[in-house]
Amino acid sequence: MTHWRLGTIGFGYDDWAGAFYPNELNSTDYLSFYAKHFDAVELDTTFHATPTAERVARWAAAVPEGFRFCVKTPKDVTHATGPGTVADRVRPAAEFVEAVRGFGEKLGVILIQFPPSFDAGAHRHLDTFLAALPRDVRYAVEFRHDSWDCERTADLLREHRCGWVAADYLTREPWEITATADFLYVRWVGRHGTYPTLDRERIDATERLKWWKREIERCKEIGTVWGFFNNDYTGYGIGTANRMKRLVGQPVSKPEAPAQGQLFK
Repeated sequence: MTHWRLGTIGFGYDDWAGAFYPNELNSTDYLSFYAKHFDAVELDTTFHATPTAERVARWAAAVPEGFRFCVKTPKDVTHATGPGTVADRVRPAAEFVEAVRGFGEKLGVILIQFPPSFDAGAHRHLDTFLAALPRDVRYAVEFRHDSWDCERTADLLREHRCGWVAADYLTREPWEITATADFLYVRWVGRHGTYPTLDRERIDATERLKWWKREIERCKEIGTVWGFFNNDYTGYGIGTANRMKRLVGQPVSKPEAPAQGQLFK
């Protein structure tokens, strides 16, 4: 049976005050409150810089034992510019892995997201990069250039036991899911800047989410699904994550999204 870990991309949004977080709640307590309702989160703040050991310890201490952190690899590894290649970024990548080891058992998956300009011409360099990473950590790789959509990419990721990220940017119809590890990492992202506020669902994504559920459950080799919702997907990541939780049969804890009468207007 598939084990679903569902949550949001980030947790510290001002727009969630009143919609999800109580208005009187201090922002320093957001993570602890969030962890009462979800068992995983994707930390996008790590994309900007490797966190200090002290910060990792604070995050870990704020959540219960069963909670898991998925962390986005810093941009100075994945989006580095200049004459070097991704194979030259092994050292800062290894330093990042060492830093997030501070989560201990609460470390879920390390997300390695490459920019749209990163094409399959870098296949050999990516092979070198992945081969040099520590092997006792889960990695999920996200490509945003169409040239990677081939069996050669799947073979590469299988060899290094990396998951192939399935990401929904709402720019095309969903596509075939390729399992390259015993887990799947899904990101429901949407299009940035679509919604003026991020405190309620503006569209009903139920049918699209049902497609995802159906297709994922056809992949019998997948044991765990790590799935995260961005606010830009429907206007409110919390509401859509809860919508997916219901679809897969998980309980949804109060508080939920704002009153239903406000949705889709």
